[in-house]
Amino acid sequence: MAQLQRQWDDKTGIYQSLVTPMKKHTKAALLSAFIFPGVGHFLLKKHIQGALLAGTAFVALYFLIAKTVEKTLLVVEKIQSGEVPLDAVTITELVSNQTTGTETQLLRLATAALIISWLIGIVDSYRVGRAQGKEIDAGG
Repeated sequence: MAQLQRQWDDKTGIYQSLVTPMKKHTKAALLSAFIFPGVGHFLLKKHIQGALLAGTAFVALYFLIAKTVEKTLLVVEKIQSGEVPLDAVTITELVSNQTTGTETQLLRLATAALIISWLIGIVDSYRVGRAQGKEIDAGG
C-alpha cells in the first residue's frame, strides 16, 4: 500500500502526484488488525511471536465457534423433534438458558484471550516494526 501526496511543480504549473510506500511497521499493524493476530509479526520475520499470537487466537476462536455450533445444533434438534416451537422468543430463551456457570466462564475467557491476542498483535507488531525501522535508519 502506498500513500499519495501532491506537490506543486513550478516548471509545468500543475500538481505532481508522489507515491510514498507504506512503512513496514504500519503495514504490520494493519495486517495484524485486519487479517489475523500474528500476521504482522510474520511480515517482520518474528515467527515465534507470530506463531504464539496466531495460535492463541486460533484456539480461542476455535473454542468459541465449536461451542456456538454445539448450541445451535442442540436448538435445531429440539425444534425438529417438536420439543420447542418455531418461535423467536422461545428460541432466544432456550439459547440464553443453555449455558452453565463453568461454560459461561470458559466462553468469557476464550473471548478475552481472542481480544487480548488481537490487541497485542496490533500494538506489538507496530512496536517491533518501528524498532526494526530505527535500526535500519541508524545502521544505513
